[in-house]
Amino acid sequence: MGTITTVNPATGADIETYEELSQEDAKKKVDACHEAFSKWKLVSREDRAETIKGLGNALRDNKEELAQLMTEEVGKLIKDSRDEVELCAAICDYTAGCGPAELAPEPRDPSNAGRGIVTYEPIGVIYGIQPWNFPAYQVIRYAIANLMAGNGVLLKHASNCTGSGLMIEKIFRQGGLPENLFTVLVIGHDTSDEIIKHDKVRGVTLTGSDDAGRHIAEAAGKVLKPTVLELGSNDAYMVLEDADLDLAAKVCAQARLYNNGQTCINGKRFIVTEKVYDEFLEKFVARFEAVKTGDPTAADTDMGPMSRTDLRDDVHEQVEKSVANGAKIACGGKIPDGPGAFYPATVLTDVKPGQPAYDDEIFGPVASVIKAKDDDDAMRLANDSRYGLGGGILSKDEDRAIELASKHFDTGMVFINVYGVADPSMPFGGVKNSGYGREHGGLGMREFTNAKSIFVGSA
Repeated sequence: MGTITTVNPATGADIETYEELSQEDAKKKVDACHEAFSKWKLVSREDRAETIKGLGNALRDNKEELAQLMTEEVGKLIKDSRDEVELCAAICDYTAGCGPAELAPEPRDPSNAGRGIVTYEPIGVIYGIQPWNFPAYQVIRYAIANLMAGNGVLLKHASNCTGSGLMIEKIFRQGGLPENLFTVLVIGHDTSDEIIKHDKVRGVTLTGSDDAGRHIAEAAGKVLKPTVLELGSNDAYMVLEDADLDLAAKVCAQARLYNNGQTCINGKRFIVTEKVYDEFLEKFVARFEAVKTGDPTAADTDMGPMSRTDLRDDVHEQVEKSVANGAKIACGGKIPDGPGAFYPATVLTDVKPGQPAYDDEIFGPVASVIKAKDDDDAMRLANDSRYGLGGGILSKDEDRAIELASKHFDTGMVFINVYGVADPSMPFGGVKNSGYGREHGGLGMREFTNAKSIFVGSA
């Protein structure tokens, strides 16, 4: 057994140290979660919904304490942390409101029986492995859907937000969730692989990098367990010839810099048609140069630190490799002096294949601006990625943009003339190396259910 020490990325100061569970103790928690599930699955959908509504109320009751801890652990702007808790509560409200209907039995008219029924039954304990960039939302997104479905839920959170995970467990108990039904496992990677193999774990969900996704999918596949994977991305935002450039610069800056540039569905590549390239770039760079980086708890701070210094250094290495292969720095690109994991808002131009800024995901506040010959070329470049989570289109012609989004953009989500992170009513997920499966939008409640066919003849 080891220990985990959380660190404030704005100051470098230690926050708290936690003891990791032994494999034996972790497996006992899985058994306890399964026992809680065996009772919870028999609770009516309507009563589950009432409990989940109570979890949303408990999140709101503890909003400030949870928000402050998230900001301390991962460097989020305090206003973003508060908004995140509100989003989590809204997910509870949405799920409680529509969950009973989404999971209701459906009548069928089979040819080989008098009538048919399709039921959506819980399958058991679902193991979630979650990242640090949204310490509450990433947990709530999969946990609430699965609790509504009647499953039990395990969480292995990112080590640097261990405290946030444990606080959510405490808030859920306060909100009325039965004991052990949602359980945090403070464990390392080796023990995590053993949890996947546990016979009482029936499904696994991961939000993380595509490399992590391959590992988890392989481990779960060996024991024939279903997975939902939400992985990396290199989202493209296309600025077409007819775009409102002031709006485009604003939306694209938001898309890149939200959450200190550390969001899977951040815009990362900004593909601009040649006709408007120079004017857009001027407006875009001006917004990045105006960003005030500093204390994430201060009301006037625009961007806080990255979550860890090693991740900040990884981003800087990607920038340097891109520059070595021909990219140019329009602004930013230098690690500032002083403590903390800070990195400036950075814009790269002359971005081409063979550079990390084009090929890979840069998980920090670095924008790659790419010139396209025309709108058709912009669409080609947008799809020239192994990823396919989200993307954006900036255009005054909404009907044309919708057609491009639906028929040509090879991603799971598209934002037109706006940037957004998530909404509980809309499916969330990607294609290609960005993973598979969906969360939110009703679909998330059914991902880990048994769609059971019941054929009924005359007695």
